[in-house]
Amino acid sequence: MKIMLSAGEVSGDLHGASIAAAIHELSPETELIGFGGKQMQAAGVRLNADMADYSVMGVWEVILNLRRIMRLLNHLTNVMKEERPDLLVLIDYPDFNWRLAKRAKELGIPVFSYIPPSAWAWRKGRAKSCAALADEFAAIFPFETKVYEDAGANISFVGNPLVDKVRPSMSDEEAKAYFGIKADEYPVLLMPGSRRQEIELLFPAMLEAAKRIKEVKKDTVFYLPVAQSMAQEDMEKMAEKAGVDIRFTHDHTYDLMAQAEFSLATSGTVVLEAALMGLPCIVLYRLSPVSYFFGKLLVHVRFFSLPNILLGEEIQPELLQDEVNPERILKEARRFWEESSYAEGVRKKLREACDRLGPPNAAKRVAERILAAAVRLGADKQTFGGSV
Repeated sequence: MKIMLSAGEVSGDLHGASIAAAIHELSPETELIGFGGKQMQAAGVRLNADMADYSVMGVWEVILNLRRIMRLLNHLTNVMKEERPDLLVLIDYPDFNWRLAKRAKELGIPVFSYIPPSAWAWRKGRAKSCAALADEFAAIFPFETKVYEDAGANISFVGNPLVDKVRPSMSDEEAKAYFGIKADEYPVLLMPGSRRQEIELLFPAMLEAAKRIKEVKKDTVFYLPVAQSMAQEDMEKMAEKAGVDIRFTHDHTYDLMAQAEFSLATSGTVVLEAALMGLPCIVLYRLSPVSYFFGKLLVHVRFFSLPNILLGEEIQPELLQDEVNPERILKEARRFWEESSYAEGVRKKLREACDRLGPPNAAKRVAERILAAAVRLGADKQTFGGSV
């Protein structure tokens, strides 16, 4: 049996790797191919294209890179024709993956959607069009299912795989020794995102805020966990120019999260990972002016960070666009050391939010559904051929 996976972002690569490992544990003979990153490759997926060459964010940025993205779409379509997978599994990355799903459907390949588009937040009509293309859906958040059920989709909430993955590997004493955190130091994490555009849009404001935090609270030390796709040398130069001393790290990030007091973090999966480790965040998000203009027209949500969405209230501060400035970040940061009960109150709410992510073993549950769908639907797939 052969299954094709498609993921185009760091978070999707993480989820794809968890799925791949679970599939191989349940069915070692299953061949996994597709589009993803280094984590999926390490988990046994034979990559037909590497996502590191194609990751962009924002409406305007996608338009600028449209020709390159179309070449990727055509390439993966040819892969499907040649490889004849029993099932195509889409992992998030909606703007690209649902174009690929349409190609798969035209070729008679069944489609399984893992982490479907956020129709609950914007463009609710997508749920109906997606339900017409995908044979089965699996959601990792409980609030995602209703809009798809209303559209007639076969969808289930399988829980979130981060519940299994995000945990410390060291004791507090070991972690402090490993990262060189002294008893009289106040560690703060900077997590500017892994994509070039996120770093360009958010890291300068983080650095200016860090500089002001250090002026006010002199025992602060800053750590920055470096993801595989991040350009550390560029960030080091930016930090040096801003006059901010940062300790860059490359492993045991969850152990580091457990030791930090709070984080300045770009909105995304990393904020949920931090929540699972009990790390409060000041959540930042900024898009290019064009992308933000379209976003305001299309997106209608109260919150944009996952812990806040899970509980339906502002557990921790969210700063958007012009709010991402050193003065506002410093104002939010001061609460962590000036208000004695604030940090613990945030941590308590984070635990409540994480309780809504479902029980452990989510990756195994979705792998079981994928394998069952590949057997059930793959046997009926149409004969390949024709042009797309």
